[in-house]
Amino acid sequence: MHLVIICKQEMELTILLCFAAYTLLLFLVMWLTNRRGAKGNEAFFRAGRKSPWPVVAYGMIGASLSGVTFMSVPGDVLANKWFYFPMVLGYVLGYATIALVLLPLYYRLNLTSIYTYLEQRFGLRSERTGALFFIISRLLGSALRMYLVVFVLYEFVFSAWGIPFWVPAVVFIAIILLYTFAGGIKTVVWTDTLQTTFLILAAVATVVAILGNLDISLADLLKSSSDQGYTQMFNTDPMAPKFWLKQVLAGMFITITMTGLDQDMMQKNLTCKTLRDAQKNVMTSSLLFIVVNIVFLCLGAALIAYASQTGFELPVGADGRVVGDKIFPSIAFSLNGFTAVVFILGIVAAGYSSADGTLTALTTTFCYDFLGFDKAEKSDTSKFALFHRRFSVLATRRLVHVAFALLYLLIIVAFRPFHSDSLITIIFDIAGFTYGPLLGLYAFGLFTRRSVNDRLVPYIAVLSPVICYILKLFSPQWFGYTFGFEILLVNGLITFLLLLVFPAKEAPQDF
Repeated sequence: MHLVIICKQEMELTILLCFAAYTLLLFLVMWLTNRRGAKGNEAFFRAGRKSPWPVVAYGMIGASLSGVTFMSVPGDVLANKWFYFPMVLGYVLGYATIALVLLPLYYRLNLTSIYTYLEQRFGLRSERTGALFFIISRLLGSALRMYLVVFVLYEFVFSAWGIPFWVPAVVFIAIILLYTFAGGIKTVVWTDTLQTTFLILAAVATVVAILGNLDISLADLLKSSSDQGYTQMFNTDPMAPKFWLKQVLAGMFITITMTGLDQDMMQKNLTCKTLRDAQKNVMTSSLLFIVVNIVFLCLGAALIAYASQTGFELPVGADGRVVGDKIFPSIAFSLNGFTAVVFILGIVAAGYSSADGTLTALTTTFCYDFLGFDKAEKSDTSKFALFHRRFSVLATRRLVHVAFALLYLLIIVAFRPFHSDSLITIIFDIAGFTYGPLLGLYAFGLFTRRSVNDRLVPYIAVLSPVICYILKLFSPQWFGYTFGFEILLVNGLITFLLLLVFPAKEAPQDF
């Protein structure tokens, strides 16, 4: 018993040392990236438009994966097999759309906040509506991704010490705030490369450790998993929420919206030197994303095989169901010290990558779309310029940055009593309702030459998700059909149609 206590204390100390070492590494990267080149707001918002595209492409893998993919995708294999893979194929189609349609638009207009396009195309209310929906979606989604990391550290370290859940949450947010405070997106582009490396390393190392423990090859593992049905990729039931075609379409449009219409992801792309570099970055990321997600699905199969063959007791919740988000950490800690260490490095990396870019993007969006930073830059007499003379641009940006960090913290702490389901499902549900209006607005702007009634856009953007929520809630009784992630498409379509129904009186702008 005494030996068990010592081992547990050693593991807790190891976790803290890994956390501290990785944090110091991030601050080193921050210091190195801020030594030369663009400074101040130019570095924070645009990184001087000099980011090397291979660095951005590699770093986007970690930014896209996050702690949810890191833990929920492997854990979800037990319940949903490899039905996630068709969605990954859809991601590639989405990235192609971004490269060929959206990036040329953003570069042609020389945008810093991508929602400035909506103001130029439709009006100020449309711009702020799009920006607000992004802020809501990213605040909730990214905070939940960050929550998952804090949750794991709390479960395996801090809870045993009697430390409240909010303490590690405060520590994480404070660290992210500090290393993004000066460098912003310039720092994030480079720290994302670290995060990608440790995410992949943790998954690969755990698979290798399980294969060694079970004394089998990867081919044997996959054959065994296939015989048990866990590697089935395509659900052929059209009525099922994870029907393969719905997954492909959902993946495509989730990528278009959660990457192409998302300030966090596009701000990194817009730091590339040229449009061509940004396009190469996006397409390279999409191909790498397939490979990395296959690794995580293989990890899920390996975790199930390990539990089955060793009798490892999978973690269950209060309702007696297996908690998918806990499978990976539980087994990683039980294997050996190395898998525990790389898991902690991976989950810490995932936590930072979930929040640092988003915190910078939220600051950018609010500063440009609500406080008019771009308008102040162009005019010395506008009301925006007068506002910024009274409150300096730098001071305003820093205040906004801190405010969003505090909002992050509040959401993370408030969600603690409600964590029961796999977070990947919750996050995609949030995206389906909040990114749908953005999809409809951008589609209307890109594929029609009509103007909209700018005054009504906020009401349309709220009405559409409400209709979709009611539809998703009652569609099984009404139509015998259950909506999955494709509710995003329906949401965008309703927004598009409502914009058609309520046109503007003035002539359309030439875009």
